[in-house]
Amino acid sequence: MAIAYLALGSNINPEENLRAALIFLKEQTRLLTYSSVYITPPQGYADQPDFYNMAAKVETHLEAWPFKRDVIGAIEQTLKRIRDPNNKNAPRTIDIDIALWDDAVFDYGLKPWHVPEPDILRFAHVAVPLAEIAPDYVHPEMGQTLAEIAAIFSSDNFNVTRLDLSYG
Repeated sequence: MAIAYLALGSNINPEENLRAALIFLKEQTRLLTYSSVYITPPQGYADQPDFYNMAAKVETHLEAWPFKRDVIGAIEQTLKRIRDPNNKNAPRTIDIDIALWDDAVFDYGLKPWHVPEPDILRFAHVAVPLAEIAPDYVHPEMGQTLAEIAAIFSSDNFNVTRLDLSYG
């Protein structure tokens, strides 16, 4: 079994889509915990609604690539995620990335994607929710805890909201 830390975001019907994503994750994995929701301004393409971002910790029997393809891919497809080839920062119903996988460092998939997710070190909307659910987790490349990494970011960049994302 592997422990995966996921970064989730949405700015199209975000409360509904984040709640639905948690339901799907609970059906496909052992959903261990999830963070508060953080409202953040969009990155790269500003002419769109704010994003609602959060993190989740799950346990899965799958390897990273099958998990990304079969679990995350199915959730994004079910929630009608549209990828705009001309704007990678376009609005989206849901975006789920594998941020951390156990304490491993690797590349996977066709892109390839990298674990740990490089955006942990670049954006508050990734680092802060992860630090909420795993403050003492040590970043396997940087040697810092997620709490230490999250502390680097200014609190002016996001607002915390306590949405009721109960999924039953």
